[in-house]
This record gives sequence, structure tokens and C-alpha cells, in this order.
Amino acid sequence: MNRIVSKRQLSDNVFRMEVEAPLIARERKAGQFIILMVDEAMGERIPLTIGDADAEKGTITLIFQTVGATTTKLSRLEPGDFIPAVLGPLGCPTEIHKVGHVVCVGGGIGVAPMHPIAQAMKAAGNRVTVIMGARNKSLFVMEDEMRKIAGDDLILMTDDGSSGRKGLVTEPLKELCERGEVDEVIAIGPPVMMKFCALATKPYNVKTIVSLNTVMIDGTGMCGGCRVTVGGETKFVCVDGPEFDGHQVDWDQMLSRMKAFKAEEDKARDHVCRSGVFK
Repeated sequence: MNRIVSKRQLSDNVFRMEVEAPLIARERKAGQFIILMVDEAMGERIPLTIGDADAEKGTITLIFQTVGATTTKLSRLEPGDFIPAVLGPLGCPTEIHKVGHVVCVGGGIGVAPMHPIAQAMKAAGNRVTVIMGARNKSLFVMEDEMRKIAGDDLILMTDDGSSGRKGLVTEPLKELCERGEVDEVIAIGPPVMMKFCALATKPYNVKTIVSLNTVMIDGTGMCGGCRVTVGGETKFVCVDGPEFDGHQVDWDQMLSRMKAFKAEEDKARDHVCRSGVFK
């Protein structure tokens, strides 16, 4: 059982939770994730990236968006409540190294898992540019935290122009690549965004790492639910990833597989929203 220490709502459907998990807080590295269950009796297992951790306090920070039944249930918990099961840290950590200029592209809630990666890349001696994208100004998360890392190299993009520049994150990404200023790109966000970031950098032969958010159940590579094709080979996101070469990912296959349980997911979410209870 893991106690919720604090909870804050960042936007209409995005929440930040600090959860007691001392062993995970001590061992986690940038890019890793946890799997949790909100309901012991009949709950699903879902992966969430570790947005931050405090080894001294023994806590991890989770930032999540209410898109399904489990995240909706999780959002209803309050400080002092307990999450029945939290497993981690899982997945392979981000390869942190000094390469020169690293561009971190975060779309929507993808900015949260990007934070520890950008932080670690900066600590390794890299120049870090952060590009953040959202539909509108109110949907940005962790803007202040990212500005502390990137300073003037923070670029905000919104669909409606309510903050920063109007347009897509791929626009400034292409501009930087055209100037030959980019040594490595890391992109985290909706799969379609990551796909087009990879397509944007490929003509310039810029290494592009993406963090995949596939369907996941056990987190140990046994169920096969998270399998993807990368460079013509079958990989399992939970144990081989979650980070892969974006130029090698079979995006069409991945996007198709992610729709496999959409009907069931929508039904479960609607039931939770209607009932207002956990079961």
C-alpha cells in the first residue's frame, strides 16, 4: 500500500500526485516508469512515468491525465488515501550522455516524463532546448520547471496561439535542424506527435529518441500486449523500452494496435464517470 502525500490539479483533467514509495524513489532513473493498480479486486494495471522523485522523503511524483477508468478512479483519491499496488521502477533508463545540443520535445502531458530527462541531460553538460506543445495555454504543465532547465531556450507552441507561437512543435524542430544546431532529439507525447517529430528529423539524420506509451499489463514482457516493431524486429516496450529510435518504429502498426481495446476502454470509463464509484 502506498500513501498519497499530496495532490494538485494542474488543469481540467491533469493531476499531480506525490506518493510514498521509498524504494522506487531511491532506485529510479530518468525515463523509467511504474505500474499501479487503484482497485485490488477488479482494477486494471496501468503504466505511469515517474515525473520526479525525492529519495530523502521517499516519494515519487506522478502526473497523469484522466483518459480512462483507472486514471479517473486515481484522480478521485485524496492525500492520506492509499494506492493498493505500485510496482517499479520499470523499463530501461534514458541514456544520459554529453552530446552537445539536445532538443526535448514534449506534447501535452508528455512534458511530465520529459522533465527528469531534460534535467539529467542538462546536468551532463548539454545545451538543452525544450519545445512544449499544447492545444491552448491552459493545458501546459510544468512550464516553470522546464524554464529553469532551458531558460531562454524554451519554446512554447499552441494550436490556437494563446501562448508562445501558433503552430505545431515540428515547426521549430525543423528550423533548428535546418540550422544544423541539433545533436539529438528526445520526443515524448501523443504517438502521432512523436511520429511526425521523427519524420521531421529524419532528412537531417538527427538521432531521435521517442518514449512509447503502448497498452501494457504486467510490465515484465510476459503478456505481449506492449509489443511493437522497431527496425523490423519485435520489441516489448516494458522491458526493451520505453525509449526507441523514432526512425525505426513501425508507427502505423503501433497506432493500429493501440486502438484494439478502445471500445472496452470507453465503456469502462463511461461506467466510472456515470456511477461515481470504484466498482
